[in-house]
Formats: sequence, structure tokens, C-alpha cells
Amino acid sequence: MGPLQNLEQWDDFVGQRYNPDKKQEEFRQYNDATPPGVREFYRLNHTHQTVDFVRQKKQQYLAKQRGLMSIWEALDYLNTLVDESDPDTDLSQIEHNLQTAEAIRRDGHPRWFVLAGFIHDLGKLLCLYGEPQWAVVGDTFPVGCAYSDKIVFPEFFRDNPDSQTPRYQTRLGIYSEGCGLDHVDLSWGHDEYLYHVVKDHLPEPALYMIRYHSFYAGHREGAYDYLMNGHDREMFPWVHKFNPYDLYSKASERPKLEELRPYYADLISEYFPDKVAW
Repeated sequence: MGPLQNLEQWDDFVGQRYNPDKKQEEFRQYNDATPPGVREFYRLNHTHQTVDFVRQKKQQYLAKQRGLMSIWEALDYLNTLVDESDPDTDLSQIEHNLQTAEAIRRDGHPRWFVLAGFIHDLGKLLCLYGEPQWAVVGDTFPVGCAYSDKIVFPEFFRDNPDSQTPRYQTRLGIYSEGCGLDHVDLSWGHDEYLYHVVKDHLPEPALYMIRYHSFYAGHREGAYDYLMNGHDREMFPWVHKFNPYDLYSKASERPKLEELRPYYADLISEYFPDKVAW
């Protein structure tokens, strides 16, 4: 399976790390108390997410040649992602997604915002395609330029081959000032994959939420602002607005899937065709 007990263990780690009630000194303490599996996950992620790896994965997946599925079929497929090491996990993948979407819906946000919450983790299908955990989840960060110390566990970048490539370790690296995030390669994972699957179907704010919700060094810490352009800055408030729903909408109460399904089926049909290329 991998060093994480399940993919939600990374979500839980991030949620606790960025808890708005946590004091600054508690961040350092929390890093010291991080479970060994989470530390090993970050070590693997920071070691193997190189420029060459990211470009290889984009070439492999962005042609979207894995077949056609409806959004519901993709959700049902993701639901087969069973964590055998955690038999106490009670909620399905769809139910986790519903909790996020229903929290957004209760607060009266637009329908496309609710839909973004419902599908934002669908890129985790990469796990079912055989990708390791460190290439599916994890905080995303630019490759091809110097690593920010705002990235969690930056010390693990010492084993990344790119750290020995001088042109990748300057402030701008292979990029130019204000080039815009669309021209920046972020570490590979579920965010970038799903963005390319849905980019022709959703409003741009929803696409920013999906593509950059794991870019914590950027949207929570303000790192890499010099790579952003004016349009990125206009769109990032939507990422900020989405983030609390992503991190803090989990609840013990099971969503009533069959009652909610007609609403979400209608919502999906409003924005997506019957089949989508994956």
C-alpha cells in the first residue's frame, strides 16, 4: 500500500498542521511528533518528485487515454479504493466527498462550487492506476526552481536529484518572474490530473480550487508569489475560500447517499457530458 495507513492520513495531517487555532510554536512541535509513516511518505515524495518525473507523468496521463467514464462511474470506481490496513474506516470515498460538498452547499455557495467540492479528490483514481501514494497525494510544490522552506519537511529535498542541478536551484530556476502558475510544473498528483480531465467543463474559479488545493506553500504560506501573475492573484481567493471545506468538513455522521444522489446527479449533468475522457 505505502507508508501511509490510508490516503486520508495525509489529509488529517494537513488539517491539523494548518489548524487556524494552532500557535506558531505548536507547528514545530507537531512536526517533531509526526507519525513515522507520514514522515516516510514526505521523504519519498520529496526525493522522487523531480522535473523529469513530473514531465513523464504529464506525458503519460494528460493525453487522457485511459477510457471514457461518467463522473458517477469514476466516483464508483474510486469507491473501490479499499484500505485493507485500516478496517475501522467507516466512510466510503463518495461519502467523504459528500461531506465536503454538503458543507459548501449549506453555506449557500454557487452550484459549481458545490460540484467542485464533490469531485475535487477524483484524481485519486491514480492510486487505482498503480501510482504510489507519494505520486497521488501530498503538498504540491514547483519543480525546476529552488525549494521553499515553507514546504513541509524541506530537509527531505536533500536526496532529490534536482537538488544537485544548479539551474534548478536558483530562485526562478527554469521559469521567469511573474510567468504565471499555468507555466509552472508543480509536483505530480491528483490535483493536476483531475484539472486536465475537467478543465473544459467547469468555471475557472472551480478549476483553480481543484488544481491548487494542495499547493499549501503557495496559498497558505505565500511562497512562490514571484511566479504568479495578476490573474493567479485574482483567482487565489477562491482557493482560500475552498480550503477550510477541504480540511475541516469531516464529520462522524454518515451522509444519506441515496437521498442526496438525485441532487448531485442533476448537478453533474448540468456541467458534464455523459462520458468524460480519463
